Amino acid sequence: MIKVVVGTQWGDEGKGKIIDYFSKDVDIIARYQGGANAGHTVVVEGKKYIFHLIPSGILHKGKICLIGNGVVVDPVSFFNEISYLKKNKINIEGRLFIAENAHLTFPYHKILDQIEEVQKKGKKIGTTGRGIGVTYVDKFSRIGIRLIDFLEEDVFKEKLKMALEIKNYLLKKYYKEKTIDIDEIYNTYSVYRRKLKNFSKNISLYIYEEIKKGKTILAEGAQGTFLDIDFGTYPYVTASNTISGGVCTGLGVSPKYIEKVIGVSKAYTTRVGMGPFPTEIKGEIGEKIRKAGNEFGATTGRPRRCGWFDSILVKFACKINGIDEIVMTKLDVLTGLRKIKIGIGYKYKGNIYKEYPLNQKIFSNCKVIYETIDGWNEDISKVKSYKELPASTKKYIKRIEEVIETKIFCVSIGNSREQTILL
Repeated sequence: MIKVVVGTQWGDEGKGKIIDYFSKDVDIIARYQGGANAGHTVVVEGKKYIFHLIPSGILHKGKICLIGNGVVVDPVSFFNEISYLKKNKINIEGRLFIAENAHLTFPYHKILDQIEEVQKKGKKIGTTGRGIGVTYVDKFSRIGIRLIDFLEEDVFKEKLKMALEIKNYLLKKYYKEKTIDIDEIYNTYSVYRRKLKNFSKNISLYIYEEIKKGKTILAEGAQGTFLDIDFGTYPYVTASNTISGGVCTGLGVSPKYIEKVIGVSKAYTTRVGMGPFPTEIKGEIGEKIRKAGNEFGATTGRPRRCGWFDSILVKFACKINGIDEIVMTKLDVLTGLRKIKIGIGYKYKGNIYKEYPLNQKIFSNCKVIYETIDGWNEDISKVKSYKELPASTKKYIKRIEEVIETKIFCVSIGNSREQTILL
């Protein structure tokens, strides 16, 4: 059966560590959406690993790792990560596969992504410039190139020619930019075609067969619920379905095989890039949280905006994802704050909102209704059990459970795999 790990905020919740933590108890770890714009950080015995495409579970010996059809794969990024793993003596032989029908990212996707972001001027989305959104656009425009197409030399050349006719028209006539040479991409990427053949697999069929054998699977998402293309803070979202429902289309599995959905939430809230952020903290406290939490993007290095915990967001995420239990991460970062706030509602034009409004005019201009509780000064990064936590910390956990109406069953109190407590 399948367990799903999903972010409940705007990404960066610490899913990489949590996926790594639970990977020891499953047979297969499968990534179901996103691309090389993701950044999952795992710390094992003091050593930091950062992944963009490859599932975090790769650090566990013998585990099978899959990249599903819902992921868009940049061959350059993929093989850079493989080189990184080999340098760190992580053996991937026979245990890492990519779905045959996953779409590939090419240089023209990145070029157009960056050009289009500049063209938006005052209405920038805050894209990473990795070509992810443009790759998804090609997928739905039916001019994308899948791994299975890429492996067939004649099919690849035909599809590349078709795609570049459209892209070069845009570059030359609309953006007044230099066009892209088809032979240059074709020849440059021929080496990747040979190397990728060993990783290609019919992932959906493979998962089905493994489930029938009794194997267990952990489905890994990227980004978070409020970057979902349908349910996030549109248009400041990613180009895929980050919610748990994306597992079915991103891996080609039936929903009846999903056994449990685990949500991951920070003890506060962060956001990278543009878009509304009602509980954002300006000034000294926000900077203190950013520094204590090392809140800089694993993929871009951009500083994350920091804010108080927004229970309205997380409660909505629990509902639409069908979350059974929550893992709260970075609880240790709040140590030293005299008072801690929890957002429990929004106020807009005299109306009180206790549920997340899809109306972005309301969400962008609302005032947050806060509840304030006492903080704690004790260092919690070394505690080994829930009973060792300070009374104020336990009160904070309990209150968040109440307002999001979902049980918190695990807390993370540091970056390391070992700094995790089951409640």
